[in-house]
Order: sequence, then C-alpha cells, then structure tokens
Amino acid sequence: MGRLAGKTVFITGASSGIGEASARQFADEGSNLILTARRLEKLQQLQSELTKSHPNIHVHAVQLDVRDKKQIEKVISELPENVKNVDILLNNAGMVIGTDPLVEVEEDVIDQMLATNVKGLVLLTQAIVPGMKERGVGHVINIGSVAGKQAYGGGSIYCATKFAVDAITKALAIELVETPIRVSQICPGLVNTEFSTIRFRGDKEKADSVYKGLQPLVADDIAELIVFTAGRPAHVNIADMLVFPVNQADSKTVYRRSE
Repeated sequence: MGRLAGKTVFITGASSGIGEASARQFADEGSNLILTARRLEKLQQLQSELTKSHPNIHVHAVQLDVRDKKQIEKVISELPENVKNVDILLNNAGMVIGTDPLVEVEEDVIDQMLATNVKGLVLLTQAIVPGMKERGVGHVINIGSVAGKQAYGGGSIYCATKFAVDAITKALAIELVETPIRVSQICPGLVNTEFSTIRFRGDKEKADSVYKGLQPLVADDIAELIVFTAGRPAHVNIADMLVFPVNQADSKTVYRRSE
C-alpha cells in the first residue's frame, strides 16, 4: 500500500484537463475522491468510470461553483461520512479568457478570472484548512502557472491572478509553518488542455496554434507531478515546482520546429 491509499482528495475543476487527470491518477493510488466542478454530468461520468475500475475507493461527485461561498459551505457540510475528512485539497479550478491588452479587457472578463482563480481558491482553502488543523494532518496543493512568475503582454489579468496564487501559497505556508500541514504550488508552462480552448472563446484551431511546432505538456504530465508531490513522506514538502515542456524556457521563449 502506498502513502496515498485511503487518503481523501478534494479536487476542484475535476470535470476535465488537469483536474480529471489528477482524479484518475489519485484513484490509481487508492485515494478516495471528492470531485467538484460546475459541469455535473461530466463529473458523474467520471465518478461512474472510476467506481467501476476502482471498487475499493469512495468517489463523491458534486456540482460546485468555487466563486459561491454559500455553495462551498453546503458542499462541505454535506460530505458523506466516508469522505468528510479531507487530507489533500487540490485547488485546480481556474480559467483565462482572451489575449486582449489591458486597456481593452472587459469588466465581466476581469471579474470572472479574479473570482475563479483567486477568490475561489481562497474560499475553498478557508473552508477546508481549519479541519486539517483540527486533525493535525493535511496538504494544500495550488495550481499556479508560469504566468504567476513572469507577466506577458495580452495576459495582464490572468497573470495578476496567478501572481496572487503564488503570494497566497507562500503566505499560507508561513501561516501554517507550526503545523503538520503542507502547502505546495505547481506551476505549468504550456499545457494543451481544454483550458486553452476556453481562452480563445471556443476557437480550437486558434488554441492549437499555440502549440504548433513543439510538443507541449498534457494534463497527465501535471497530474503525475501533483500525485508525486502529495505522495512524499509527511516531513517533506515540495513548496514550489515550475514545469515546462523541453522546448520552453520561460513564459515567451519557445523553440518551434518548422513543419
């Protein structure tokens, strides 16, 4: 039995991409799962699949908009007995819309990114960490980004949200340093998931062009690192991990092969 067997993992944004891939890999480790996202049908499909393939784990799927504090409180208060004690919180839910320069970013786009990427992460952490402190065990893993390390044109608001995640993660680690609770951040570079299609407002051709001429990371690559981070011995904390495909050096330096 591995270190993650029997642990309960709460995943936001579990209906696709890195969240879904993480759910599958945690299930392979024997972890119990709380799957949350706004798209309940996709969560239920994943729940059904994982329950069949991993009959010894508990999988709970529930619709959740991380921007809604009352909904978060309801979801937490109504967790089934077999998954009510969360060992690992994976704050994965996030979004980016558009590549507009700062002076052209629409107010509703600003609000959506700030509310999902920052407020939602904070609200989930506030809801779950107190229970971890009571039990003297827990791990918060936040999904950051290279965009939280280096700003770039066309990404002002998204970069701001991921710089906020970076700061929140570091501050939380300081605040919890006297406890056994671990706090980690994983910051991907170019990852080809549905996330990119959303950025380009559903234009998959434009989203795919971002990765033309190189082999980007995929959701499973990041999920593997999330599970690795969660599975270290209790005295080991991977505080911050920056992850690129081999032909990326920073937020904008990328080598593309001619096709």
